[in-house]
Amino acid sequence: MAESSSQLLQFYSSFDIVQINYMANELGIWEIAVLSLLREAPMHPYQMQRLLRDRHKDEILALKRGSLYHAIGRLERAGLIEVGGTSRDGRRPERTSYCITPAGREQFLAILRKIVALPRRESSEFMAAMSFLVHLTPAEAIPQLAERVGRLDREIEQLSIGLEAASARVLRINLIESEYLLTMLKAEAGWVHALIEELMAAKLDWNPEQIFEEVRPAILEAELIEE
Repeated sequence: MAESSSQLLQFYSSFDIVQINYMANELGIWEIAVLSLLREAPMHPYQMQRLLRDRHKDEILALKRGSLYHAIGRLERAGLIEVGGTSRDGRRPERTSYCITPAGREQFLAILRKIVALPRRESSEFMAAMSFLVHLTPAEAIPQLAERVGRLDREIEQLSIGLEAASARVLRINLIESEYLLTMLKAEAGWVHALIEELMAAKLDWNPEQIFEEVRPAILEAELIEE
């Protein structure tokens, strides 16, 4: 393998961890992140924070020490990680290193397999906004959608540049989540582009006030039935 193990540890992944809403009885994204790091090597919380920042995970995880330590505590109480030792570097405070347990490795891999295999419908602010688009006129919607697609195009360009640079240092498998993100951004941008074209050509058109006027009798009828 061309890259040394230390290089792979440094550049294991270059962009975002995809945020997933887990069920209450499953591990959250912070616990998943900690277990993934400790499967690579034992380390102390400061190392975890540094690696997450180096790998650009801070945008999704919001690197707050409280969140990290809360995840570590939960995992330790569950027997999924354990203290591996303590060390002191000069005058710095003593640091506790953690390592993943066999149970932690097993549960981490089981959850990872489940997440990869099972599609889950996750909430999307943009999808919710689209459900309320009727409240804007087409003329109002077009510039807002154009601004969104412009931002998406810039994000796609930046991500593409970053991927190309990172691919020279690491194997493709270490950047696979970034490929997925890039594909999703391109798909969204393409869909918004097409929607704008339909609106500009009046192939999709609506009048909010006319629609509201039409639905008001049904609303009043529903109110009378309830009474």
